[in-house]
Amino acid sequence: MALENGSFVTDFILMGLTNQPDLQLPLFFLFLLMYVTTALGNLGLVTLIRLDSHLHTPMYFFLFNLSFTDLCYASVFTPKMLMSFTLEKNIISYMGCMTQLYFYCFFFFFFVISECYVLTAMAYDRYVAICNPLLYNAAMSPRVCLSLMFGSYLMAFSGAMAHTGCMLRLTFCDANTINHYFCDILPVMQLSCTSTYINELEVLIVVGINIIVPSVTIFISYGFILHSIFHISSAEGRSKALSTCSSHIIAVTLFFGSGAFMYLKPSSAGSMDQGKISSVFYTNVVPMMNPLIYSLRNKDVKLALRKSLCKRKFWSVINFYMCLVIRHKTFFKSY
Repeated sequence: MALENGSFVTDFILMGLTNQPDLQLPLFFLFLLMYVTTALGNLGLVTLIRLDSHLHTPMYFFLFNLSFTDLCYASVFTPKMLMSFTLEKNIISYMGCMTQLYFYCFFFFFFVISECYVLTAMAYDRYVAICNPLLYNAAMSPRVCLSLMFGSYLMAFSGAMAHTGCMLRLTFCDANTINHYFCDILPVMQLSCTSTYINELEVLIVVGINIIVPSVTIFISYGFILHSIFHISSAEGRSKALSTCSSHIIAVTLFFGSGAFMYLKPSSAGSMDQGKISSVFYTNVVPMMNPLIYSLRNKDVKLALRKSLCKRKFWSVINFYMCLVIRHKTFFKSY
């Protein structure tokens, strides 16, 4: 008997990340560790920026939003992926898959597209700070920062609605094996018994706009930044300017590179295995790496963390010895 949307499929089988049983348990613990690291790292950055008044600047306002979006979109599908490692046969009902596709994909794409424009806003912030430092306070006022973030979330909402809305037109007749660990747009489209031309065109246009426009904006910003850096007379000044941009460049490369590899190519059965690896990269690795990149390479964040650990009186042996180690290193560095 036909289901909603004219579908004859009652269940979908998710192939998962791997079909080798011996790898299921090790992968479960690996991705669980990665997710815990992602959650702790991004929550730590969000909390630290919120509590330390010295980090209440435009740069850290955008970093706050970056950590928030990383935490949110990593939490959309990672729990489902972890569940798939514990099941012998990962079966999901038609309604469950469609709910996951429409509901989860909406939020996933909302936060992913948001991150595209947050990274773009961070590039603009670095451009103003290095190329027009005298106008920085006026150009990056609280009103401008809020407007940039509002625009980011508005673009994200539009893109997410376009993705999920186009999936409503598809029907599914007999094929029910999804070559993925969740009901993602591209592998589900391959099972449709109706034409997916409009859907593939929509994915290409929306993803292309949300990758190409931010990427071009970031490249132009860094073109001006590099031009200004090369005109700095002192080597120390050039090094300092480059260090303030290096973390952002690494984050942009990881995020846009994996996203483009996943979506800006024709969908095919052979490309889905590569797509799964790419999706793991930008749903698990990138959100985990961003807080590490911005904390380990950022002196302000490390200083704020040290102050937070030492000033707040946590009556525990761990924090006591951490403060002693920090002061010990600071003492010897001064000599």
